[in-house]
Amino acid sequence: MARVLSLVRPQESVEAPRLAARDDGLVDRARRGDVDAFELVYRMYAGRVYALCLRLAADPVTARELTQDTFVRAWEALPRFRGEASLATWLHRIAVNAMLERRRGEQRRSARVSLADDEEDGESLAGGVVLAPDVATAIDLERAIGALPPGVRRAFVLHDVEGYTHEEIATMTGLAAGTLRAQLHRARQLLKRALSI
Repeated sequence: MARVLSLVRPQESVEAPRLAARDDGLVDRARRGDVDAFELVYRMYAGRVYALCLRLAADPVTARELTQDTFVRAWEALPRFRGEASLATWLHRIAVNAMLERRRGEQRRSARVSLADDEEDGESLAGGVVLAPDVATAIDLERAIGALPPGVRRAFVLHDVEGYTHEEIATMTGLAAGTLRAQLHRARQLLKRALSI
């Protein structure tokens, strides 16, 4: 997985330290409509945003779409960015919100199709168990995370990978902190089971 991500973020590894010192100036310039400044901001943060989206979506194509959507939304919302949080945190929140909106849209479409076809939703895993198709999948943590059901995967990635608190995740997702704790516990159990095969 590290090899894939290193191909996605070559600019970040080369330019990020040099540009990090100019972060505030870049944001100010981009806020005034400077496309070149926003391109530098994109180069600094695209790899990290993509990595988050990949973990949340468990699909490279969807992750690229979410990353693009995140930066389009960031460009549109940049004049309202007050700098109360770091730019990285702000971009992560936009990415999480983009993923949640996408998921809600998919659920609404699925519900409409289910009602129209009078069939049950076929997206659930057999018995709620993560099934590993081969030994390589069981060993690969990224694939095991990607095999988790969407709700528990979101809780695991946001809490254990990205470091958000239960309360911050509850604010982002609209779920109760207790529900998120239960989802996190379930994610850890499923990961243990998937990785011990």
